[in-house]
Amino acid sequence: MQRRDLLKGLLAMPLAAAELYAQRTRGLPPLTIKEVRLVTTSPGKLYPWIFVKIITSEPGLYGIGSASHAFQAFAVAESIRKHMAPFWTGKSVDSIEDLWQETNVHSYWRNSTLINNVLSGLDMALWDIKGKRAGMPLYELLGGKVRDAVPCYAHADGRDPKEVEDNVRKYMEEGYRHVRAQMGGYGGGGFVPEGTGSRVTGGYAGPGFDEDIYLETIPKLFAHLRTQLGWNVKLLHDVHEHLTPTVAREFAKQMEPYRLFFVEDILPPEQIDWFRLIRKVTTTPMAMGELFTHPLEWTPLISERLIDFIRCRVSAIGGITPAKKVATLCEAFGVRTAWQEGGDNDPVNQLAAYHLDMSIPSFGIQEENHFPPLVYEMMPGTAEIKGGYLYGNDKPGLGVDIDEEMAKKYPMPDPPTNPNWMGVRQIDGSLVKP
Repeated sequence: MQRRDLLKGLLAMPLAAAELYAQRTRGLPPLTIKEVRLVTTSPGKLYPWIFVKIITSEPGLYGIGSASHAFQAFAVAESIRKHMAPFWTGKSVDSIEDLWQETNVHSYWRNSTLINNVLSGLDMALWDIKGKRAGMPLYELLGGKVRDAVPCYAHADGRDPKEVEDNVRKYMEEGYRHVRAQMGGYGGGGFVPEGTGSRVTGGYAGPGFDEDIYLETIPKLFAHLRTQLGWNVKLLHDVHEHLTPTVAREFAKQMEPYRLFFVEDILPPEQIDWFRLIRKVTTTPMAMGELFTHPLEWTPLISERLIDFIRCRVSAIGGITPAKKVATLCEAFGVRTAWQEGGDNDPVNQLAAYHLDMSIPSFGIQEENHFPPLVYEMMPGTAEIKGGYLYGNDKPGLGVDIDEEMAKKYPMPDPPTNPNWMGVRQIDGSLVKP
């Protein structure tokens, strides 16, 4: 069988979920989208959240989806409000796949970060409705449980190896088996200090990233962690795309003795062809994809087994419908999922990832994301992390709701105060792309 035919067959959605839904809803009237309501809120400085609330023709039945995009929040909101809400109104709630495809080509240009987040809001809301109408948690409609809860990895940082070690230990004591270790944040351990080194006269004076310093420092950090912590913790590390391809290969080789669970984002998305060369020189597991928006980015990496974990954010690729297809593709080629969360993520997207994680054999790990008490009050049903595991609930659909009146008390700031944490520069002042 040609690879093309194999991929086509693997990406077809299973019939079992549709049959189960049909059994639960037989005899009920057709369901349409009556209203598309936009709910925006910001219950914290990292949270410019956008939710789509789909009101159906059945009284009291609605669904919620995540369309959050921390850096283009108002563009996504206006796209939904002005362009997509009128288009979706009156459409069939049950035709998730068809409406997803129709929306994807509605603006002609597709697979952008903007349209993917818009699609995600619609897609998650429709799956939420489908689960509520069937009276079942979403993971049941996606095929049922294949695990009891969802293991997560924690984020440990520190200014030096000892502080990183102490913070990893804290997470281990909480029950985490997987901990990502950084030293001084993204790119930390690889900077020429502010105002030092050979500088351009009158030029950039801030911290300057130097990949040779990084190559010298970070392997030593993990040598220290393994010596002090042993092998009972699964360690991860995020490069955040700061390395050039040649140095990335060398870094991956040097990390091999420390048996990492994975190294994340060792290359920027523009340089993914280099994964073929990295695979030839090391067995260090690779995770990639949090900036991916197009199937042509992840399909070759998965089908050629060039990465070990796919790191897409569910909402950034268009929601549950495409994420389920990615997970099915991963299963065929021995790649695992590690859906991206990040500090700006929201409870609806987290629960979408949870329901996928609970139902897919190709699951690998889930990134953790904790929310302050205010969020749990505003959004009842928000998942909880205990002992290193993410727990949803058995309520129908996604299992989360939102108090709209409370959300209005925390409006998104205009303009948003996005931190410039991507603005890493080399000592000569040139930008290092994330």
